[in-house]
Formats: sequence, C-alpha cells, structure tokens
Amino acid sequence: MANEEKSSEVRHRQVATNGITMHVAEQGDLSAPPVLLLHGFPELWLSWRHQMAALAANGYRAIAPDLRGYGDTDVPADPAAYTIFHIVGDLIGLLDQLELPRVFVVGHDWGANVAWQLCLFRPDRVRALVNMGVPYFPRHPSVKPTERFKAFGEGFYITQFQEAGRAENSFAKYDVLTVLKKIFSIKMDNLSAPPGMEIMDFLEAPTSHPEWISENELHYFSEKFQKNGFTGPLNYYRNMDLNWALMAPWQGAKIQVPTKFILGDKDIGCISFGTSMYVKSGGLKSIVPNLEVVIIDGHHFIQQEKAEEVTSEILSYFSSLC
Repeated sequence: MANEEKSSEVRHRQVATNGITMHVAEQGDLSAPPVLLLHGFPELWLSWRHQMAALAANGYRAIAPDLRGYGDTDVPADPAAYTIFHIVGDLIGLLDQLELPRVFVVGHDWGANVAWQLCLFRPDRVRALVNMGVPYFPRHPSVKPTERFKAFGEGFYITQFQEAGRAENSFAKYDVLTVLKKIFSIKMDNLSAPPGMEIMDFLEAPTSHPEWISENELHYFSEKFQKNGFTGPLNYYRNMDLNWALMAPWQGAKIQVPTKFILGDKDIGCISFGTSMYVKSGGLKSIVPNLEVVIIDGHHFIQQEKAEEVTSEILSYFSSLC
C-alpha cells in the first residue's frame, strides 16, 4: 500500500544534464513504461498535471521536466545557449541519467517542436510520439523563418519577440499574473498587433482566469516566471534563424517515429497560418508518414482545456503500440 501511494504522488528531483541542472516532476511507478512530457510557452511541468495523474493510474511513468530557461531548471544567460541542439541535448542527457533507453514522448507548442527534432535526431530513443498544436514543417532551403514571418506584418508576435529586451519591456508593463492570463486566454487566430502596438498591449486583459486552470495553479506559474522572467523562454524564438542554419544537414529528412498529432480546431494560426489546411491536405503526412491526426474542439492550450479528451487520445495511442 505504501509503495502504491508513493507511485501515485508527484515526485520532484534535480537532474544534472548537458551542463545544466534540470527540474523534473515524475508520477507513476519507476518500473513502468516511461512517458516524457514536453511543455510549451509560457508553461511549466505543471501544464501536464492532468495527463501525469492519468498516465500513472494507467500503468505508465510520467516524466515532465521544466525545459531549459523555465521554472526550477537552470536559465543560461547566453542567448545562444537555447538552440534546438542544446534543448534536445538536455533531454538525451536526462534520459541517460534516468537510465531510460527509449520513451514515449508527448509535446505541446514549443515542446512539440522540440519533440519533432528529438524524433528527427534520435529516433532510437523514442517509441512513439503524441504532439499537439505545432505540426512539423519542412525546412525551407533558402528562406530563414524570420523572413517568412514578415508576411504577417511588424506586429506579428514572433517578429516582435526577436529583438532582445523588446518583449520583456512590453511584458513588464503588467504584473506576471496578468501577462499569463492574457496569453492563456488568447482566442484570436492571427497573433498580430496593429501597427505601432506591442502584442502584449493588444491582447485582452481578462478579469478572471480561464476555466481550465485554478487560481492556485495560475499563481504557481506566476511565481516561477516572476523568479526567472521571460528572457530564457523568449530565447527559443530568438534562435529560430540559427536553428534554421544548423538544420541544413537534415534538409528533406522525414520523421519515421509513429506519431499521433492532435490539433484544436480553434488553435492559434489554425486558419491564418494554414495549419489546418496543411494537416488536412496530407502535407504533414508526406513528411511524417507514420501519422494519425485528431482534430478536436478546442483552443491552443488543449491539454489543459480539454484534458480528459486529450488524455484519452494519448492513452489509446500508446496502448495500441505496447
């Protein structure tokens, strides 16, 4: 009974990996099949609270780190320390430290992008993938990401995030709790501010938190971002062009790992970025051939907003491959 109770609790540890110390939350029996859960922006391990409990209850070991620059994981000062190779390297080091040769992987938002690259670089370490929100797009052979984003105008959020300090100064006009409420409550499709306006000023300031997150949970997020700020997470965006240059050896490569992709039909960019059309038309399947697609009624933070439905999709997919 004591062992059962212990395996059902969330355990926390600090793990040395790839030159940093990474905070990791775990739930489930240590001998159970491991599932690595990768959060997005601006999130933390806690974003997977619903999935962790369900995975543990269904015989899996859930492993949810705070990614580099987030929460209780180290926040390197050098902006160049946030390339996709650093971040995937952190995860390989984590798996090595935990003595896990292969894992199931679940990703969302930036965590989804990291998960795609993990599957591309080290498919030998991934049993199967469930990704959400951000599909795998092929690398353009000659055009940098920031050049492509110019089509969305100067007010496009990723464009505004490129300049060091710009987004931080904009965010600093508000308390951290308000910043998080603004982002978590986004329901627009095209994240572009009008000319001359910062995206954080443009986003609506809700009077209450979204229904899918409690006040206590939101305060936990707020405390962690208050401690470390947003520069580490924003550096992921600021390395997009460098990542593009470094990824040249994988030009045209396909992801062969068995994958289920979950998309909320009201997710950010579902229409304006062409995400829905790209996924539905078979564009994603052409470069991720072993693919299943599920489109559900929901917005961007789908694993929290539609926790039960998303968890069911994860469990059904992984159990079919065991």
